[in-house]
Amino acid sequence: MKNKSIIEIIIIVALVIILGVIIGLYVNNNNSQNNAKSNSVSNSNMGTPPDKPDGNGGMPGGNNSSSNVSHTGATEISSDTTNSGESYSSTTGSENALLITGGTSTLTNPSITKSGDSDGDNSDFYGTNAAVLVKEGTLNISGGTVTTNGSHANGIFAYSNGTINISDTNIKTTSNNSGAIMVTGGGTLTANNITAETDGNSSAPIRSDRGGGTLTVNGGTYTANGVGSPAIYSTADITVNNATLTSTKSEGAVVEGKNSITLNNVNLTDTNTSLNGNSETYKNIFLYQSMSGDADEGTASFTAKDSTITTNKGDTIFVTNTKATISLTNNTIINNDTTGGFLRIQSGKWGSTGSNGGDVTLNTNNQVIEGNIFVDSISTLSMKLSNGSKYTGTINGDNTAKNISLSLDSSSTITLTGDTYITSLENADSSNSNINFNGYKLYVNGTTIN
Repeated sequence: MKNKSIIEIIIIVALVIILGVIIGLYVNNNNSQNNAKSNSVSNSNMGTPPDKPDGNGGMPGGNNSSSNVSHTGATEISSDTTNSGESYSSTTGSENALLITGGTSTLTNPSITKSGDSDGDNSDFYGTNAAVLVKEGTLNISGGTVTTNGSHANGIFAYSNGTINISDTNIKTTSNNSGAIMVTGGGTLTANNITAETDGNSSAPIRSDRGGGTLTVNGGTYTANGVGSPAIYSTADITVNNATLTSTKSEGAVVEGKNSITLNNVNLTDTNTSLNGNSETYKNIFLYQSMSGDADEGTASFTAKDSTITTNKGDTIFVTNTKATISLTNNTIINNDTTGGFLRIQSGKWGSTGSNGGDVTLNTNNQVIEGNIFVDSISTLSMKLSNGSKYTGTINGDNTAKNISLSLDSSSTITLTGDTYITSLENADSSNSNINFNGYKLYVNGTTIN
């Protein structure tokens, strides 16, 4: 019996040891799986793009669906309406002073005021805190005033199937993230002879956000006084005719992704005094892709004709992390910063390192340009001068560009201010008499041609 008891004790001890080993293996394996999951989550965040610059009008990322967004208005109009001299107001955050959900309405000399703060995507993408929001139907406004004093409180907002025609109205916004006129989600807005001023940061007077739309400005004056507030921020197709645009602290005009800005007989002046957000350089016209999802990837477009473009600090044009087409016809281009260049194409903080330069097509027509052109090692430039265009400056003076092609017709000229390095030259004047070397060298694919 004694021996039997000893054997039983031995068996029990052995079973306990075996059970302990099994439990230990299970715990270690589970910890390994948890660690792997934790590492996977950590690694998935490594590719997240940096925050967008405030020059976007404060556009956050996010994946909110419009189906989850509700709109409320202190006054809601859903059928054909005609009013004159009416007042509309709201002091409640995330509520419109006037919400249009259907019909065709005409308002003459309205007084529209909006206060109350809001934040996040709903205000910027879907207009939930705007003074006036049209999400369905058409609104015509003539005369009157629109005033907002609240964060993310845009003035006039066309969203989705909404159409706005506004003329001879004064619009003033005073808080951050509050544009004057705005489109998102495919909205349509036409503004005639508007006087608009924004004082807040990230508050472009002419503004768009996710989903874009069509925005046309005819005449008027638009002034941005806040940091990170360009006169125009485009994730849409925006055309401005015969207007005066001024940005006192930020870029003048910004195009994100596969969108456009077109200026005709416009006076655009910027004084880019503050580098905010991810901004790395001072510039007037900025074309880029943030990778936030607010703008489709593709070719950004900037077109200017018969306009005056004045830069008081930094480069006239800066392109990064996107393809871009720049078309210039008969403009007066002034850069008052002696250290600023005409065009800079290079990598920045957006996109993937090594592939986030710019690929730019520059077309000029009867255009005079002065200033250096900088192109880094992962960027390209195709530059075409035509119909009496004149360029004075140095192109790729540090010989870093990935590729530069230069084309001149016989009526266009170049005057060098430093040794210039390009990859290919197509000159309708085979004698190159339209190139003033000015004592400097022009290298074409490594070989000087003078």
